[in-house]
Amino acid sequence: MFSNRYLMMAVAANVLVAAVLYGNLSQTEKGQQVLAQVKETASFLSEQGMAQIRGMMSSVTTSQCGLFPYTDYAIISNRVVLPGHGVVPAAIYISQGTITKISTNLKALPTTLKSMHFGNAVISPGFIDVHAHLNEPGREAWEGLTTGTTAAAKGGITTVIDMPLNSFPTTTTLERLRQKQELAREKSMINIGHWAGITPENAHDEAALKALWDGGALGFKAFMAPSGIDDFQHISEADLKAAIGTLKGFGAPLCLHAEIVTDVHVPRDSPRMYWTYMAGRPSVFEMEALKMITLALGQDPHDTKPGFRVHIAHLGCSECMKVIKFAQEQGLPITVETCPHYLSFSARQIAEGDTRFKCAPPIRGEDNREGLVNHVLDGSIDLIASDHSPAPPSMKEFESGDFQKAWGGISGIQYLVPATWTALRRARQGDEKFNEDLLLMSKILASEPAKLAGLGDKKGRIAPGYDADLTVWMPEDDADTSAAGNLHKHPISVYENMVLKGQVVATVVNGFGQYHKGVVDYVGCGMLALRTGVTAAADVKEPKK
Repeated sequence: MFSNRYLMMAVAANVLVAAVLYGNLSQTEKGQQVLAQVKETASFLSEQGMAQIRGMMSSVTTSQCGLFPYTDYAIISNRVVLPGHGVVPAAIYISQGTITKISTNLKALPTTLKSMHFGNAVISPGFIDVHAHLNEPGREAWEGLTTGTTAAAKGGITTVIDMPLNSFPTTTTLERLRQKQELAREKSMINIGHWAGITPENAHDEAALKALWDGGALGFKAFMAPSGIDDFQHISEADLKAAIGTLKGFGAPLCLHAEIVTDVHVPRDSPRMYWTYMAGRPSVFEMEALKMITLALGQDPHDTKPGFRVHIAHLGCSECMKVIKFAQEQGLPITVETCPHYLSFSARQIAEGDTRFKCAPPIRGEDNREGLVNHVLDGSIDLIASDHSPAPPSMKEFESGDFQKAWGGISGIQYLVPATWTALRRARQGDEKFNEDLLLMSKILASEPAKLAGLGDKKGRIAPGYDADLTVWMPEDDADTSAAGNLHKHPISVYENMVLKGQVVATVVNGFGQYHKGVVDYVGCGMLALRTGVTAAADVKEPKK
């Protein structure tokens, strides 16, 4: 008998034949429907199967990717998040991937205008996740570009910035960055940029770091604590100081995993109990790292080019904000992110042996969760990122439930938008400040992430001249948190079957519909996310040897 995989391949092939008969698919409504069926069928296949179907589909479509029938058109909604206007009815004119015009007078639109009207759905600037581990090349069994960016597209993410680990090898040289860029162009469903890595091996090598920066890295990432893999070592205080001095001269941001791990007393209790893991990773680890960073920034004598900052990744300690605020008051360039899992959960919710929740820094108490939410609401925390850190089920120790042995990482790029929105609205009373929170979402998931990555002149706003990256979503409706709807490689999630508000309706990438009402376009419409004027390493011919 045929396996399910071969059955679905056969179905996809038959639908593809029907699609070919319609000819120019992207130009007819019926052709669009058939093509959507092919793509939806492909979503049930393995990554290899999806690659085969994508290749077949590309042979029968025109050069136009995406699920929408137009390239020059307007997207219309009664709730568009616009800078300087708030949340208003508007038409967003798009041509060849760029926003060309905004009209807030819907009664005066041309009758011949090609358009897509989304009614009362909110249209926000395309949401950006600056912190995700997609793990390709080398550890595709953990995630991979295709599944990771497909899940991101369903979750309303238009641009992702991939971390230098846990790919193998890690992205610490120009050649490795070039390899990642080439793979991204081949496999990514959405826009993608890259952080380069700083380790003890290159922290003092200014030429190597400059090559990565000039080759298209959007910034640099380093760990102040063991990263969990041997091929990405954490930096010392001397390495940190050297990196700060060098990156100041480039105007490049430095993203830090800010923990200093020391020996602490851990009660001898069952490793299945979450509190034993939390006790072994106290908030003082974060506090001490932030003090070291503040001191290093304050003592560094180098001039600072625009764009440099130290950015604190995945803050898990509400109390630690007082150190960050102190540094900011001294004029030091430091910003901070937190993650939706820190805003959504507290330690008391984590059951014995439920290692889905293990991450570093750990999820802490309810007072800490509430404090982090309040820091987001008052603007103290600059942005939110998923810290999508997937791993195979065996590495999460689901059978043993051992928190000490389990991989520390939460898979969740698909749920970044609804989990963040739900956590923030949970802290409000009724409909209080609803539109204000829609504006806040655009800040913490679009404009501030774009600024951090050096993309603020082209992404993060709905405005003429900006890239036509848009997230269309219904903040009042439930998101799909079912295991069946989870598009990550391993459909295991801390958000499974959780009621999260914020259903994504469409994800528009460079003017193309990459996701629309349950259907993902498996012909990716994304591009490399690069700073203006920078040429990707992948586009630079190597000199002949």
